[in-house]
Order: sequence, then C-alpha cells, then structure tokens
Amino acid sequence: MAIRFRKSFKVAPGVRVNVSKSGMSTSIGRKGLTTNLSKKGTRVTAGIPGTGLSASKLYPNASNKQAEGTGLGFGGWPIVILIAVTAVAWLVLRS
Repeated sequence: MAIRFRKSFKVAPGVRVNVSKSGMSTSIGRKGLTTNLSKKGTRVTAGIPGTGLSASKLYPNASNKQAEGTGLGFGGWPIVILIAVTAVAWLVLRS
C-alpha cells in the first residue's frame, strides 16, 4: 500500500500552491481549465465540471524529456480542444 501526501493552498483567486511528497507546484485556472506548473513540466487539463470527463497533456521541461503525458499524443488534441471549448462555454453560460 502506498502512502500519499498532498496539500493545496489558495493564494489568490484562481491560483493554488500544491505541496506533496515529491515537491511543490502551482495551479492556475478554475474548474474546467487548469494549468499546473511543476518540476516535471507544464500540464494543461481541460474538463467538463460535474461530469468527471477531462483530458490532460504534459509538456515536459527541457531537463525532463523522459516525462510522459496521458498517452494522448498528437491525435488526442482534438479531444482536449473539444473539452476545453465545452468547459469554457459551460462556465460562460453558467455565470
């Protein structure tokens, strides 16, 4: 059994600092569209809030080319774009 540790602190509207066993990262965004900056690289996640449906892509740092995303590759980008557009539209219509 693996033990995990993660704590998140809100520092400003739409900005969070995340602390875990493996280090720190910063998340910028809100439900539906988030960018996370960490030592592994930049991860962009788009989702439709309340559905559990999301897609994520990791852009590794130059010093960390071994990091991998979710396996979407280039062919998965239409899904990420579709989910991002749907999430933004849902957030705009909800406001």
